[in-house]
Amino acid sequence: MLNASEIARGVQGALRFLQRDPGAPLYFENTIEGCLRSFRVMALAAPLYGLYLLLYYSSVDTAADTGEIVAIEALHFVVDWLLFPVLFYEIARRRRWLDNYPRYIAALNWINLPVMVMAVVALALTLVAPRPVGQIVETGLQLLFYYWFLMATRVSLGLSWPYSILLLIVNWMPSLLLSLIVDRLLGVVPLPGT
Repeated sequence: MLNASEIARGVQGALRFLQRDPGAPLYFENTIEGCLRSFRVMALAAPLYGLYLLLYYSSVDTAADTGEIVAIEALHFVVDWLLFPVLFYEIARRRRWLDNYPRYIAALNWINLPVMVMAVVALALTLVAPRPVGQIVETGLQLLFYYWFLMATRVSLGLSWPYSILLLIVNWMPSLLLSLIVDRLLGVVPLPGT
């Protein structure tokens, strides 16, 4: 398990990307061991994801029972978390970016922890706020996540904006498709008025 100092360092490094700090990647080891260890953040984020799902499923109707939701969403969580690192590995191999692969993936893993906290808070806010306010919060948070990913990509890999945007699309599109498939499998329908 991760200790308190590792968690503090990882979150601090993740937050440094928002400040465009060129030293932000140095918070993460550029080793395969460090990269693999960063996947333990999934265990820290899982309860937050569970809370997020409780809030989310309180605002929708679904054809699935609780057991199906838990099983499918658990699989969704793991696949969605691992999807980009697998896709990016092949891109990095072909583009000769493997030297920075471990540090970059570790940074993205750590970014997921504060992102999950913000997602839970934002969803809770959108459920109690008037619809226009909720939409503004949701859009603002989505833009923040995109910016965070782009800055981590630019600073960690030293890539131009076009390459960074392309990698954002490679990250976002399969994740969106996976979410749509999960909603379809579970028969998710928004409740009236949400």
